[in-house]
Amino acid sequence: MRLFDSHCHLQDARLLPAVDDVVRRAAAAGVERMLCCGSAEDDWNDVLGASERYPAVIPALGLHPWYVAERSPKWMKMLRALLELSGASVGEIGLDHWREPVDEEAQEEAFVAQLALAAELGRPASIHCLKAWGKMMEILQTRKLPAAGMVFHSYAGPAELVAPLAELGAYFSFSGSITREGNKRGPKAVAAVPWDRLLVETDSPDLKPVIAEKAPDSPNEPANLVHVAAMVARLRGASVEEVAARTWQNAVHLFTPNA
Repeated sequence: MRLFDSHCHLQDARLLPAVDDVVRRAAAAGVERMLCCGSAEDDWNDVLGASERYPAVIPALGLHPWYVAERSPKWMKMLRALLELSGASVGEIGLDHWREPVDEEAQEEAFVAQLALAAELGRPASIHCLKAWGKMMEILQTRKLPAAGMVFHSYAGPAELVAPLAELGAYFSFSGSITREGNKRGPKAVAAVPWDRLLVETDSPDLKPVIAEKAPDSPNEPANLVHVAAMVARLRGASVEEVAARTWQNAVHLFTPNA
């Protein structure tokens, strides 16, 4: 069984010091590829470094909405240069109206610019969206979108948005949050996603699956992806082997089409 973690942050300070062991445990668990997503200017080189050191790590570079206020005047020039040099995907980008303080105008400006860059360079985009689905749909319906595709990571939107987003070229990735009893939207959304648009992820070091929380002092990591895949399989009435095979195929098509 082969698994593709479609969103993680190996460059995070909670994982980077032990990244050799993290990657080794991922391989032992069947996680053969991982999309490592940058969040801010100061971690992009760490993401690229991890991808150069480990063949299983696929890089993505972007400015996360939480860090828009910290961007430098040269952030876009730097991002473009690194993307052109590395061939990385674009991400993590998006909108977040949940975490305070919120500067909606600055978030939208950064998101639109990066979405346009992904479209221009022919790269897929990994998108974060919390409490901003109205604005997100408005942007997506009025802008040129990446022909290479886009994925809503740790999808937290309603099931009713799956079809219109899929028509715009979206994929949907589910994380450890799908294993939590209080997640009411998630199961309906999982069931609504077409097989050819389904992905799984850990978002490590965050969003640890419930079953892995028995070790509360350890961060989430890609090896826990099997627990996410198992829950997605349960919610779809499928085998974990089928979920692994389908999500592997989808992620490879999206993030490494020429591999």
